Amino acid sequence: MKELTKKIRAFAQNRDWDQFHSPKNLAMALSVEVAEVVEHFQWLTQEESNRLEAEKLKQIREEIGDVMIYLARLADRLGIDPVQAAEEKMRINEKKYPVEKAKGRAAKYTEL
Repeated sequence: MKELTKKIRAFAQNRDWDQFHSPKNLAMALSVEVAEVVEHFQWLTQEESNRLEAEKLKQIREEIGDVMIYLARLADRLGIDPVQAAEEKMRINEKKYPVEKAKGRAAKYTEL
């Protein structure tokens, strides 16, 4: 992840894009890219979403790449290690969603 972040940072710096990459702008761009992932699944049934054609999967892969780039860039600009943040959040989620209460349920932790 650190190498990817370095590559993304260099890519932006080489193009003088830091001026555009405020946390606000990056968060907004990230939101747009996530919406583009969602768009590929709009109107599909659960079953259809589990068996995507190769071309559709390729398109989604590219959008996921964009999401990852913007997320890594946002985290970098804020000084957040995204892997560490995810690990910390998983520890929190383990407490919120204990296996004995959450297994097989899609309920929010406040409803378990």
